[in-house]
Amino acid sequence: MAEHFDIEQVRDQFPALAITDNGTARVYLDNPAGTQVPQRVIDRMISVMTETNANLGGFFTTTLEAEKVVDEAHRAMAAFYNAASAREIIFGQSMTALTLHMSRCLAKGFRAGDEIVLSRMDHDGNVAPWLLVADDIGMTVRWIDFDPETFEFADDALDKVLSDKTRLVAVGAASNCTGTVNDIAALCVKARAAGALSYIDAVQFAPHRVIDVEAFGCDFLVSSPYKFFGPHQGVLWGREELLEETFAYQVRPAQKALPDRFELGSSPRESLAGTLGAVEYIASHGGKAGHERSHIVAGMERLDAWEKQLTGRLIAGLQTVKGVKIQGITSANAAHRRVPTVSIIHDDHHPEPMAKALAAKNIFVWSGHNYALEPVKRLGLLDKGGVLRIGLAHYNTEAEVDQCIAAVDGL
Repeated sequence: MAEHFDIEQVRDQFPALAITDNGTARVYLDNPAGTQVPQRVIDRMISVMTETNANLGGFFTTTLEAEKVVDEAHRAMAAFYNAASAREIIFGQSMTALTLHMSRCLAKGFRAGDEIVLSRMDHDGNVAPWLLVADDIGMTVRWIDFDPETFEFADDALDKVLSDKTRLVAVGAASNCTGTVNDIAALCVKARAAGALSYIDAVQFAPHRVIDVEAFGCDFLVSSPYKFFGPHQGVLWGREELLEETFAYQVRPAQKALPDRFELGSSPRESLAGTLGAVEYIASHGGKAGHERSHIVAGMERLDAWEKQLTGRLIAGLQTVKGVKIQGITSANAAHRRVPTVSIIHDDHHPEPMAKALAAKNIFVWSGHNYALEPVKRLGLLDKGGVLRIGLAHYNTEAEVDQCIAAVDGL
């Protein structure tokens, strides 16, 4: 479908894409850290703040309308994840905040001598919370390692570290450093066979590929709507039976039923409404704005097709620039095994001044470790300034890709 993708019609829906600085258009290639939002998301948030701004649980109009928004947002994310029930959807401040909270709740069931398996490929949001739990309880941490030449896990990488003491496997669906997409379904099968829970960080995966928690076979999964065209928020999914039996830290008057028992305090209704708008936006590319699962899947697949075309163009162009080395999968035949997060290093240039030079041309990229401490260390780049990270979204254009390649070459 990529050849029929109406990029101008897409871009017209994002107010930020029309902004210029001193007459120079902004080129948003900082998308792995957070995407821009369409007008639909903005309208959803404004509506809540102006028309349904009330706490929940009352009998008057605004509180009743606010409850409808909260309920619809949960149902929308249930459809986005392909969850069995909206009761399995938990909103929070961010992926990291939710993971820190859930790690504490799950830790009630762990004991000294138990083992946690973590990944050398992951963002620290799915590493540090578990390291803290292990340190507090006296658990052993084992690591799934990846090959720094292929940027992927070997087929037996998890087998080497699983044992009958493993209680949880925490791994990312896609790397925010290398862009690698992992075979989550295969990893979760192995974790379950070992009697371990699986906790999946889908933050980098969610803006680009279809999430299906049932097909993945995982126990918990979390992502961030601000990475898929929504507001700053985190959304966690957990199997209902697991959430029911997991201890919940909460204040005494809080609701005991799901999902309320894990949603601390008053939820930010405007953010929930914005997340609903983001799901509706993705579904609009698959037939109709809303939260029908079939439209969400079709919409995401359509956006992904365009992104793959852009990613191929970006990688091919960067490979022609002398001194550039891409820290991730480059084969066109393996496009399905990466997201459009492309990290590079240069023989003669430190990542930070490269990012500054691109920023001077109004091309927005990130440099450093980008909280991907483990993969950057594994690649031997932590003391060298990390990487220059270029991240595409479906609203980027071929001209912007070419502009970025030319700017890197111009260094």
